[in-house]
Amino acid sequence: MEVIMDRPGTNSTIRRYRAYVSTLGTTQLHLRNPYVIAFWSLGFPGLGHLLLSKYIRGFLLFGWEVFLNYKAHINLAILYSFTGRFEMVKNVLDINWVMLYAPTYLFAVYDSYRTTIDLNLQFLLAAREDAEIKMFNISSLEINHLDKKVPWVAAVFSAFMPGLGQIYIHRIPSAFFSMCWFIIMAYLAKLLPAIHYTLMGQFDLVHAIYDKSPIATHCLLNISCLYFFAIYESYVNTVENNKLFDWEQAKYLKKDYQNKHFNMPSK
Repeated sequence: MEVIMDRPGTNSTIRRYRAYVSTLGTTQLHLRNPYVIAFWSLGFPGLGHLLLSKYIRGFLLFGWEVFLNYKAHINLAILYSFTGRFEMVKNVLDINWVMLYAPTYLFAVYDSYRTTIDLNLQFLLAAREDAEIKMFNISSLEINHLDKKVPWVAAVFSAFMPGLGQIYIHRIPSAFFSMCWFIIMAYLAKLLPAIHYTLMGQFDLVHAIYDKSPIATHCLLNISCLYFFAIYESYVNTVENNKLFDWEQAKYLKKDYQNKHFNMPSK
């Protein structure tokens, strides 16, 4: 007799689950485009892994990239390259840290691509096994359950403030990551004063902020990638959570309410 559990355990005969609903969020397998995941890792190491719910690996790669990027002055070199100041590019790059940056960057892209292909195969096997999942989780700290949400609402909240869209769909690790890093980078980049001066037409004050503070320039160039990642991640996961809800609901209704002699129409 098969033992049905909400996640693999010593007494379970189930090898693969499509999803796990925990206190901190819903982690699930679903088909992803490896090139899209690699693209996000190309934009910023660690982001591709976060899309795969590989949180520890993603946090480590993201934090290490931020540190290496700042020490090697990669963002400043990019800025000087775009503005045609190529002599300053040579002067600003720190060769000691640049040599460490390249292996990390290449590994993040390769590993996220390889992991995506592997998880896609795991999803196909889990879909064939079609094991039931526990769709409701309650603890003394939080309540999480499968539910249908509106994808564009999650995206809009993330556009207002990265992390809010993730809270809307109850992805606490992603929400913590997006919100904390955005606040830190926005503060160091002096983003709000720069926006204020821009709206007031005081562009000389905006230039003064970034001419006097290299770290502000460095953080400003990182913000855009993190900002659009939060919007994309919240939207995609809302769509996939809705699909998971439909799958679980259909499975439950078929098991408990559908006559066993009912012939399913062919597609």
